[in-house]
Amino acid sequence: MTVSTAKDYEPYESLSAETVPAYIAARPALRALIGSGAVTAVREVGDGNLNLVFVVEGGERGLVLKQALPYVRVDPTWPMTPERNGREVRALRAHNAVAPGLVPEIYDADPAWHVVAMEDLSDHRVWRGALNEGLRHEGVAADLGRYVARVGFGTSVFGLGARGHKAAVAASTNPELCEITEDLVFTEPYITHEHNRIPPANERDVAAYVGDPRVRAAIGTAKLTFMTHAEALVHGDLHTGSVLVREEPHSTRAFDVEFAFYGPVGFDLGALWGNYVLAAARAFALGDDGHAAWVLGLAGETWQAFEEEFTRLWPDRADPRVGELEPYLAKVYGDAVAVAAAKAARRVIGFSRVSDIETLPEDLRAGAVRGVLGAARLLLVEGNGPGLFERVGGVLASQNP
Repeated sequence: MTVSTAKDYEPYESLSAETVPAYIAARPALRALIGSGAVTAVREVGDGNLNLVFVVEGGERGLVLKQALPYVRVDPTWPMTPERNGREVRALRAHNAVAPGLVPEIYDADPAWHVVAMEDLSDHRVWRGALNEGLRHEGVAADLGRYVARVGFGTSVFGLGARGHKAAVAASTNPELCEITEDLVFTEPYITHEHNRIPPANERDVAAYVGDPRVRAAIGTAKLTFMTHAEALVHGDLHTGSVLVREEPHSTRAFDVEFAFYGPVGFDLGALWGNYVLAAARAFALGDDGHAAWVLGLAGETWQAFEEEFTRLWPDRADPRVGELEPYLAKVYGDAVAVAAAKAARRVIGFSRVSDIETLPEDLRAGAVRGVLGAARLLLVEGNGPGLFERVGGVLASQNP
């Protein structure tokens, strides 16, 4: 095993496919689940930029082990707190309590080795890849709207009451990963930064977008909201790449919850909407206008399911004297629109690009990026009007005649 170390943390060992069986045998909860010596296969799978992830087969059911390293997996020179796994466990347990069946089940948590064991969802696939292929998994957008509503109500002052909410906020701080979002989503794309990679064909488009004073003002307001509105224990990184889907039987699961923190409820909705914009930009670039229109329609499905579920829960709030429903929903919607713009724009300007755009043929990519930036500007400057995502579709389509 390779020893991983980080300042302020006890040294611990990095798992590998070869050492996972022995690790499972040493953990009573996992040994009982899968059986000592019953591991038949272990494979390491990709998990974005941060962690080691292993799919373990054996016994009556498989499981997934996720280990946080004290640095970013794709860049060992970038330190990162391994405590993020513990925070993810707490968030998943809280989310499972209020939205069961919409996030993975937790089997075991090891704070010494920063490992979490959860159910194996290998019979699902990542939603982003399915959307890239033009596939339509009906009902996923509505599932996610209900998920955000249940988390937004159940972990907020509405569901927990004042004292419970304050205690939960204190126990769920996530400053290191929040700082990543503050930097990558709300700051770096709008300054000169080494993380930004702007194709020559889009230099003027980016300059026009980031130089628009209305855009900069709206992004500044959105960043302040992100930093100060501790409403609910939001997922914090709810994009199409952190959603698993299965067609038969139908299933939707949000995963990778390590960015969870107490923030604005509209943040998770906006993150989804921004990724719908990216998926639609890809479809328009490939000439599949029908799929693009369907993807943009997901924004309305997500919002409708959120609004209906939150409204259904509203009479059960802990203190009926707190808040008014319609103004609160309007606030959530407005927050979500701004986040949608920020999330879409950062994926075509800054760090951590997405396959929606990056796997397009090079001759189609510039138009898609131009469309995403135009859509982001529209959302920030003209958001909340009627037919918002239809107008977004018009902007995207105009770059791919």
